[in-house]
Amino acid sequence: MPHKPPTQEELEKRKIVGVNLETVTDVSSTDFPGHYPGEDHAWDIERFKRGFSVEFHQNDPHEASFSLIGIDASIANAFRRIMIADVPTLAIENVFVWNNTSVIQDEVLAHRLGLIPFTGGREGLTDFLKWYRKPANGDPAECKDFNTVALELNVKCEHNENADPNETDPTKLYHHAHVYAKDIVFKPIGRQVDYFSGEDIIRPVNPDILIAKLRPGQEINVQMHMHKGVGSDHAKFSPVATASYRIMPTITITQPILGRDAEKFQRCFPKGVIGLEKVTAEEAAQKGSGYEGHEGELKAVVVDPKSDTVSREALRHEEFKDKVKLGRRRDHFIYLVESTGQWKSDAIFLESVSHLKAKAKALEEQLVNMVR
Repeated sequence: MPHKPPTQEELEKRKIVGVNLETVTDVSSTDFPGHYPGEDHAWDIERFKRGFSVEFHQNDPHEASFSLIGIDASIANAFRRIMIADVPTLAIENVFVWNNTSVIQDEVLAHRLGLIPFTGGREGLTDFLKWYRKPANGDPAECKDFNTVALELNVKCEHNENADPNETDPTKLYHHAHVYAKDIVFKPIGRQVDYFSGEDIIRPVNPDILIAKLRPGQEINVQMHMHKGVGSDHAKFSPVATASYRIMPTITITQPILGRDAEKFQRCFPKGVIGLEKVTAEEAAQKGSGYEGHEGELKAVVVDPKSDTVSREALRHEEFKDKVKLGRRRDHFIYLVESTGQWKSDAIFLESVSHLKAKAKALEEQLVNMVR
């Protein structure tokens, strides 16, 4: 017998991971060749284009939220890992301590300096600056304008002669009682002045990051070298504070939930997920709708399933049994990307796409060479 093609409802059902009171069902994807007899599930670029889409929910310089719809979990996770580990940034790598009489040990101070995120002109950061290569003589002080950025931090704490005798605030009693990231000074080398000047100067993303606290007579005198690196080498080079995703929740109300039950049902979910609407005359007049005789009463409706945390609270109440189905859509990934400031949040994702394409191209070339 000829195979009957699946309905659109059946195709959508295959994409849902069932979330029950104590179990999770349908966790394995079935869209691969041979699983369904008579159906062609071989990967096709045109089919992928028709089913794939991107939706932005928030797009700020330091935080972006967007959905990738119609891709496999392996690809979604590849983007996440590349954003964390493979997108390059600048960070302080070498710290030359000439004088440090603060209470912070040299190695702790160097570690704190290395974790400060910096930003600057995009052209200089991405195009002009290259990867640092350790010189043959092994001298870390040897640097070039195209691979090293030099910084200085020279701060000494002194008494404020104009302070009130009864003052107790150290920041008013002394000059430079607190050392902040804004006290770090960029020292351009060679052609760096052409790329990093004015608004494009290399500077801390947040000037108010506290580095140390000093008291009169204490000082910090250090020089620093910044190099380009990636998060897989050290977390300080990662361009993101976090890059995560979650699968799109689904909430299906199978039977009407009315009146006080609707209000209780709304409280089972985070704010904004479930809304309350009045039953219309048309709904109340429709036979078999479940709303007969309930015109004007409140009913529960799904407003924003994206904001649901899938706590299963609704499944714990007997009155909602068989009235709601919870799940997650396996091919809908909601990303949250928080940039540390050197890259814009959406640009980090676009750069991860470029990196994945380059990796795929390199793999293809290696396979071709191996066959040859």
